[in-house]
Amino acid sequence: MPAPRVLLVANTLPPRDVSGVGEQVLQLAAGLREAGCEVEILGRGPGPKVLFPLFAVPAVWRALRRFRPHVVQVHESDGGLAALLVAIVARQLDPVPRLVALLQVSYVEEWRAVRPLVAQGRVLGRPGGVERRFRWLKAPLQIVLGSLTASVADLVLAPSAATAEEIRRDYRVDAPGVLPNVTGGLAVEPLREDAAEGEGFFLFVGRLRIRKGVEVLLEAMRGVPGARLLIAGDGEHRASLERRATALELGPAVRFLGRCDAARVRGLLRGARALVVPSIYEGMPLVVLEAMEAGVPVIASAVSGIPEVVEGGVTGWLVPPEAPEALAEALAAALADPAEASRRGEAGRRRVDERFRPRHAAAAWMRQVFGYETIPGP
Repeated sequence: MPAPRVLLVANTLPPRDVSGVGEQVLQLAAGLREAGCEVEILGRGPGPKVLFPLFAVPAVWRALRRFRPHVVQVHESDGGLAALLVAIVARQLDPVPRLVALLQVSYVEEWRAVRPLVAQGRVLGRPGGVERRFRWLKAPLQIVLGSLTASVADLVLAPSAATAEEIRRDYRVDAPGVLPNVTGGLAVEPLREDAAEGEGFFLFVGRLRIRKGVEVLLEAMRGVPGARLLIAGDGEHRASLERRATALELGPAVRFLGRCDAARVRGLLRGARALVVPSIYEGMPLVVLEAMEAGVPVIASAVSGIPEVVEGGVTGWLVPPEAPEALAEALAAALADPAEASRRGEAGRRRVDERFRPRHAAAAWMRQVFGYETIPGP
């Protein structure tokens, strides 16, 4: 049979955007091309990100007529109107494209995650103004677009079984499939050494917002004498987190590095004792796979799709969310036994090679979209 033609539509794409969603589009494309598919990627043009749902529609229409894809895949709720266009005009095209939607999160759960962080009756952090506006203005629109996307798609995919269940419940989708995030299919910048940071520190990487749970991590650091924490990322909570670190008298034990590019993060991972992911909600964080690929163990909240990647006692430590004492115990264990931390990191590296490479995503995608994992011969 001829090579399947696949059109991937995404609002955010590296290097213009720092986005796990965008990187997964490129990783999947790499896997599909290796499997023999023809792949085109349609990203955002010069227009603002917020208007992508509108600007994408004419661009998708032109791509449908020119490329004649067998499959159109939209990513996240931003592709909702483009998905509606494909659903409306599909029967007029030859071949008739199959519409797939890959949703990294449920925006209903994102909406619920904008709330105070509470541990043993104490409020550790509260949403800021940007997040409150997200909760009351942007999130409801994204929920509508996400529901629309899911309702018109022939197949809905999610990056984890936990997220698939959320989408089934929140968007009323029958049996969404699972397409795990992957890593290793893209060219990377030369490794940047971060010798000035030393070794043996804990590392947080991500946008500084309430659902990432950094306030919980700062509280946990109080109970781990001698530990150091580097926070790579920026966001609406940075100022309040810096004030909180000062109030907890953490001093030089905690450093805020600001936004770091991919090369800097890779360099930081080389010296890290463990990556720490104290979130209260996630889809399937790409940084977890990047840490495991680098042989770095992960200390993470047992929420969302994280336990489907990180196995407590094997590739890292899993703790309850919003539990600073449990998190402190895991940090102390990793700090006290470098050999065990290294063993779990190596187990994570093997797991990535066995399950989370682009070829694995491509095989799972083709099985769910076409019913086979390799393209049949003529």
